[in-house]
This record gives sequence, C-alpha cells and structure tokens, in this order.
Amino acid sequence: MGKQISAAADGESPVVRLIDDDIAFRRALQRLLKGAGHQVMEYGSVGEMLLEGIGGAPGCLVLDIHMPGPSGLDLQEMVASQPEPLPVIFVTAEATVHETLRAMKAGASDFLFKPVDSETLLTVVRKAIEDDAVRRQARRRLCALQTRYSRLSPRERQVMEMVVNGALNKQISAQLGAAERTVKAHRAHVMEKMEVSSLADLVRAVGQLGVTPDGASHAGA
Repeated sequence: MGKQISAAADGESPVVRLIDDDIAFRRALQRLLKGAGHQVMEYGSVGEMLLEGIGGAPGCLVLDIHMPGPSGLDLQEMVASQPEPLPVIFVTAEATVHETLRAMKAGASDFLFKPVDSETLLTVVRKAIEDDAVRRQARRRLCALQTRYSRLSPRERQVMEMVVNGALNKQISAQLGAAERTVKAHRAHVMEKMEVSSLADLVRAVGQLGVTPDGASHAGA
C-alpha cells in the first residue's frame, strides 16, 4: 500500500482524528495509520478533542462508541451539524443493535468491531478520506455556481430559464415584450456571468442549482 496521501484540493492535508480511551489500542492504531502515510491526531475522549476543536482540515474520524463523557454517537451528531461534516468510522468492542442502527442511520462511513483487521481499517479510512475530498470539491463547485447565479439580474434569470427550456430568441422576445437584440444581449450576459460556453453547459449548471420557475435556487437545501 502506498505511503503518500494526497493533499486536499484546498491545500490542507487530510487528518485522521483518532478518539479512543483505550490508550494501548489507540497507540497501535496511530502507528498503523502513520505507517500508511496518514497524518493522525489522537485523543483519549470526545471532550478532549472538543476542547482543542474539531478544526476545518479534511479527513475523517475514527472513534469508539463508549468513552468517558460524551459518547462517540454524541460526537457524530455534533459533527453532522458542521459546515464540512467529516466522515465517521466507528471501531468499538461492543455495541447494541440500537447503537449500531443509530450510527448507520446517522451516516457513519463504516462500523467495525475490535479486534479490527489492519487492512480492513486502512481500506475503510482511505475510502472515507477520498469520499470526504469528493464531497468538499462538490460543495466548492456548487458554492461557486451559486455565486455566479447571484450576479444575474432578474431579467437575465428570466431569459436563462426560457433558454434552458428550449425557447428561441424570437419566442423570448415576444413573451417578454423586448426587442430580439435585447434578448440576445441578455443571453450573452447570462453565458458570460455563468461562465459557460455552450447551451449544454448552461443546462447542466441550472440543473445543479435546482432553480425553480420562480427563479429561486434550492441547491443544497
């Protein structure tokens, strides 16, 4: 297995945040993860990590369920409310069916039981980090798209909606009561502000935004 873990698109290297009150197990996992090229931060409890702060670095969380103070499930709920929620991997000695279901329904990347197979853990961690990077890139692209959309005037948004619905300049002109050359100008401004070079690209952008007929964007809602 390769030792080099690629940096995130924003320049920050991914971090595996390891939380377990069993110090011997935690140190063994730290050595395993570092040996595979991962940057690791370790904590003995959820409270210890929260005092230091989750931070904004990409990566994932590897944690036990049962620990002194807040549980791993409590932390999972806290992380889910973050602007950039980190993937959560549970590695625990025991868990009830209710706890397991709660973790998976809340979106846990995986749920492993101790003693954990080294290769299985490394595979799960690598996938969680890769998935986190993909989601972060998608959020950045959507944010940039929403910013470009916000620059359109109300009339340009009208024209854009008609264009992606297949209306010709002549039809848009008649419906808006505007000169065809004015419609062409609006259409050119839309393409420029949305930073697209073709109708197909514009249609895809509008689809990603989830723009409704009233011109409101519901992407990410």
